[in-house]
Amino acid sequence: MDEKPTQKAQQIYEKLRRSIMMLEMAPGSAIVEKEICAATGMSRTPVREAVQKLADEGLVNVIPHSGTYVSRISVKTAEEGFIIRRALEVESVRRAAEIDNPASSAELDAIIAHMDAIVARKAHTTYIDTDDALHSAIARRSGISRIWKFISMAKVDLDRMRQLSSPIPGHLESVTEQHRQIVEAIKRGKPDQAELAMRIHLETSFEVMAGLIARGEGIFLEETEKVTS
Repeated sequence: MDEKPTQKAQQIYEKLRRSIMMLEMAPGSAIVEKEICAATGMSRTPVREAVQKLADEGLVNVIPHSGTYVSRISVKTAEEGFIIRRALEVESVRRAAEIDNPASSAELDAIIAHMDAIVARKAHTTYIDTDDALHSAIARRSGISRIWKFISMAKVDLDRMRQLSSPIPGHLESVTEQHRQIVEAIKRGKPDQAELAMRIHLETSFEVMAGLIARGEGIFLEETEKVTS
């Protein structure tokens, strides 16, 4: 069986997904298959497969006889993702703090240093990748690395809200300090402190994101709206 069409579809999917998550493709904007084919040099078959995969994930809205559009952000779905993430990350960080792992501690310190550098450069759009790298590293240290896979699946709309909040003055500085406190509690072997620091981090970050809703006209989905995909 020739896997090349599937590989091509995966490449297009990953490229489009990142563009959507980074808000380079704005919520509500049209997705034109012909333009994607021209830009990637791919045929329509892998492009359609990639778009369908995005639709299955809820990132693309396919409206019959109308067109294909980047889905608007669902606050309800983002909140669900937040609740799932908080439950899993609390378990993850507690377990991580119960494990003495010098190599992991060095990795966490290095990620924090990278965050400091990003904030100093004001390279806000790149912060989310390093943020995810830290939380993923904590999950690996916990011994339940698949936790991060499930969190990633649940936080699609939450991630777009995270990207929206990145340019808010002082936000990433505050987030970085919260990350530092989480890492210090893990390194000191303090599960209760690590859990509290993680809860504060996730809950205050979501509060900041929720404050964007009133200003996000056209970006957020009206929850009474019927979504067809």
